[in-house]
Amino acid sequence: MKAIRCKSYGPPSNLVLEEVDALKAGPGQVLVAVKACGLNFPDTLIIRGLYQIKPDLPFSPGSDIAGVVKEIGEGVNHVKVGQEVFGFVPYGGLAEEVLVPKNACFPKPPQMDFETAASFLMAYGTSFHALKDRGGLKRGETLLVLGASGGVGLAAVELGKLMGAKVIAAASSNEKLELCKKYGADSTLNYSTMDLKSTVKELTEGKGVDVVYDPVGGSFSEAALRATAWNGRYLVVGFAAGEIPRIPLNLPLLKGVSLVGVFWGNFAIKEPQRNTANSIQLMQWYAEGKLTPHIHNVYDLKDTPKALEEMMARKVMGKLVVTV
Repeated sequence: MKAIRCKSYGPPSNLVLEEVDALKAGPGQVLVAVKACGLNFPDTLIIRGLYQIKPDLPFSPGSDIAGVVKEIGEGVNHVKVGQEVFGFVPYGGLAEEVLVPKNACFPKPPQMDFETAASFLMAYGTSFHALKDRGGLKRGETLLVLGASGGVGLAAVELGKLMGAKVIAAASSNEKLELCKKYGADSTLNYSTMDLKSTVKELTEGKGVDVVYDPVGGSFSEAALRATAWNGRYLVVGFAAGEIPRIPLNLPLLKGVSLVGVFWGNFAIKEPQRNTANSIQLMQWYAEGKLTPHIHNVYDLKDTPKALEEMMARKVMGKLVVTV
């Protein structure tokens, strides 16, 4: 089978498309013929050796997949050969075949095409877990989303609004913020031209925000933390800015703020029943027309390096998808 391979850590241009051995399903595994793979920011980190998961070289990146069941292993009884499914893996999705753990593989809703299915689980799974399980977001509270036009950010805007919050979307351009408005943002903040802390205070009439969703890190994190309300929750989702911020710990003390880590991949592995319940809720909302993944662009498998370069250049709004 053909697969995108990372043979040495480095930029996307290091990746190669080559023939590798075919796979076989073991116990508790589903072998999926991949039709589409959604790209996520961690894909740009894992190929450079900068992600918390460091697979042995060589490996194939890619986590969000959709395709057709080719083979099932012992103990798998919720899907069958020939069925259309979607799911997630730590890596390995940018290939013609991938092995998916049974608790991370779901029947694909019939109204969801492969490209949409490959854009769904990681972005919405991360954001729903963050807002519901880690942030305890309540109806009527105010949510600030940094990097709001990206894959997980836009999902957080959409879910925050669906969960009854007032949503402030923060991004780096007016074009990106226009998309956030379409996804339900009540207010927007261009942090390329506006002071984050003072603008948030103004938008909340001095109170501050109840929950901060931060997949960006870098220089905006401390300003966002300073803009939280008493008993606020600060959700540490990722570091797309490339810099892990150093936070003065007197700030959480003075504000009674909780700093909360969000690692959806580990949550899905360690608490599969809760993750499955979340996934079922998300799929129900999709079926009801309440969630709509935004696909920025679709690439062929051979053009994966170009797609990842576009993501690293901060040009992407919503999701990128690679078709196989």
